[in-house]
Amino acid sequence: MSYKRWVLVAIFLFVIGLVLGLTAPAGITNLLSEDIAAFKELGGILAPFNFLTFIFILAKNVSAVLISFVLSPILCLVPILALTANGWLIAFVSASIVQEESLGFVLAGLLPHGIFELPALIMGQAAALSFGTMLILALFKRERRKLLLPSLRQSFKYLAIALALFLPGAIIETYLTPLLLT
Repeated sequence: MSYKRWVLVAIFLFVIGLVLGLTAPAGITNLLSEDIAAFKELGGILAPFNFLTFIFILAKNVSAVLISFVLSPILCLVPILALTANGWLIAFVSASIVQEESLGFVLAGLLPHGIFELPALIMGQAAALSFGTMLILALFKRERRKLLLPSLRQSFKYLAIALALFLPGAIIETYLTPLLLT
């Protein structure tokens, strides 16, 4: 399957997560109250305009995609979960914030760095899905083994682009987004 199709699969999984996040029952907030409190505490530690915040955001995003890529041969479960969970979290948190603030506030908080981070997430997870699927097929079909190395090279190329996109995303999230939210 071509990489473009894997991108479409990744977008589809992300959109499923968005829909699930937007349709999550209101009572789920009570179940997640401890997790939400932990996120707020982490937000207090990660101060805007701080180089360590930039490093944390960049390392978190890069490591998440790399771990997903490395673990993708395990039935592609990690990339599938990463895409749907990220979509769910963005939609769920955004819906909650819209009720407290406004849609403009959410967009100001997401769009500047999201322009880089969301394509990076989609590209990185598409590369993971492509690699994981090809490796699984190569294990079971001998004729697929000769396609494994070219597929791995292609996946690495898109993975590298995705990882590079996280850099401007982390810079914007650390140094520009806080200005837009004040």
